[in-house]
Amino acid sequence: MPEIHISQPQVQHNPVSAENPPASAAEAAHISEVRRFLLSRGNSVIVDRIFHWLMALCALSLFGIVALIAWRLVVSSHLTWSKFGLGFFYRSFTDPDTQQTMYWDPVNGLFSALPFLYGTLVSSILALLMAVPLAIGLAIFLTEMCPRALRGPLAFITELLAAIPSVIYGLWAVFVLVPIMRAHVNPLLIHALGWTGLLNDQNPTGLGFLTAGVILAIMILPIISSLTREVMTAVPQSQREAVLALGATRWEMVRMGVLRNARIGIVGSIMLGLGRALGETMAVTMVIGNTPEITRSLLANGSSMASVIANEFTEAVGDLHVSALIEIALALFVVTIIVNALARLLVWVVTRGEPSQAH
Repeated sequence: MPEIHISQPQVQHNPVSAENPPASAAEAAHISEVRRFLLSRGNSVIVDRIFHWLMALCALSLFGIVALIAWRLVVSSHLTWSKFGLGFFYRSFTDPDTQQTMYWDPVNGLFSALPFLYGTLVSSILALLMAVPLAIGLAIFLTEMCPRALRGPLAFITELLAAIPSVIYGLWAVFVLVPIMRAHVNPLLIHALGWTGLLNDQNPTGLGFLTAGVILAIMILPIISSLTREVMTAVPQSQREAVLALGATRWEMVRMGVLRNARIGIVGSIMLGLGRALGETMAVTMVIGNTPEITRSLLANGSSMASVIANEFTEAVGDLHVSALIEIALALFVVTIIVNALARLLVWVVTRGEPSQAH
């Protein structure tokens, strides 16, 4: 009888040596080491929760600070609120002897913030009209046209101007700017544009709204220029090259390829400059004239909300006077909030609720 042989596959057993462990064993050993390290540090859930609530507390503290400031201003100005109400911001009084309009009479207890609101807005708007074109032009030059060797020094000087204290600007304005305005600029403006009624005041001092606007423009120029330059630098270089490849000129490239994409940042820099102009105190106090009047001419003396607080708070003649000054501070606080709200609205109008996109 023939023999039947059944072949069976030979299974080769590779012995596992201690020097070469299998991959699964090495991976398990590696995981166990990481896990052992994490376990040695203890449970981090409590630490994570503490960190989360600390960060939330830091964010909520901003709202608390704003609410505390507003509450303190409202409480401290209750005397003026109870006597004048909302009329404090728009009412005027008549002098019984001269029959002239007056707004601020601490001796007789008559107070109105209208001339200070007017002076603050006029000087700030004049500053923006002068500073914004220069700041954007300077940013365009530094970003697109300036030689590389001069770009660094010019940018450094521009940023250095923002660090100069306001009192230094005020002293420079008193000794340099005011004489120039009095001797040369104001007479020229009166002769050329006096017929408009906006520049027809024969003010011999050289002080006034226009001088305050000039010094404010110089102060906010480096802020707007530096921030505008930063947002223009953030525009991709490929955007510029694409516009130039389509046959655009340098101006068309800057207008369509750079400014259009950086418009949100430019608007934000302008609003930051406006916030600086609204709250500026020392420099404006030294050159605006500090007269609580409302005049049509931009060359006349005036006053701002910050300047009247700086001038009269330490010399207030009574509780009602102090309360009126604190209510002006409250008005300045509210105006700042309104300006930021308008900035948000302006950004929405420009972008229609959408982020800036490359065109």
